[in-house]
Amino acid sequence: MPDFQSQPLPFLRRLLAGLLFFGLVAAGLSSVHAQEPTTQAPEGAVKAQHGDWQVVCKAPPPGSKKEVCALVQSVTAEDRNNVGLTVYFQKFSNGTRVLRVFAPLGILLPPGLGLKIDNQDVGHAPFLRCHSFACYAQVVVEDKLVEQLKTGKTAIFIIFQTEEAGIGIPISLKGFAEALPEIE
Repeated sequence: MPDFQSQPLPFLRRLLAGLLFFGLVAAGLSSVHAQEPTTQAPEGAVKAQHGDWQVVCKAPPPGSKKEVCALVQSVTAEDRNNVGLTVYFQKFSNGTRVLRVFAPLGILLPPGLGLKIDNQDVGHAPFLRCHSFACYAQVVVEDKLVEQLKTGKTAIFIIFQTEEAGIGIPISLKGFAEALPEIE
């Protein structure tokens, strides 16, 4: 089974443009910094809602004519309303698909971010960077993971605040398959 691993993107400019595109979710993740749930809308315009996923688009970057869109979902842990995640799924113009997950400050970085889909272990990814409001992990998504996301019911992202216990935060996959064509 392929591992959910972070792979360096050779397209650093596109990655940086993607990070800038989302404004690193300044509005949506500012609530994480304040230890409140991440329930605010991400930066950009919500173009569509498919199940639990929003299609969020922003004006094209300089030199491009096509707006940049991503599938977005923000949730909080069921048993800890002050711990939340924001998940982005984006496809770059070169065809590279990226899954980026923003987690609150104060998590342990070495264990990375774990992922299970419908109770099947998919693997883990290291956290790449922390900002003043969140830390994020990112992976290049292969076809097998896309299929699991399309056909699954629940993805559980696992973060650690202590070495002893992980916090599993469920993300609904309802609507992912229907929303995916809007960014393909």
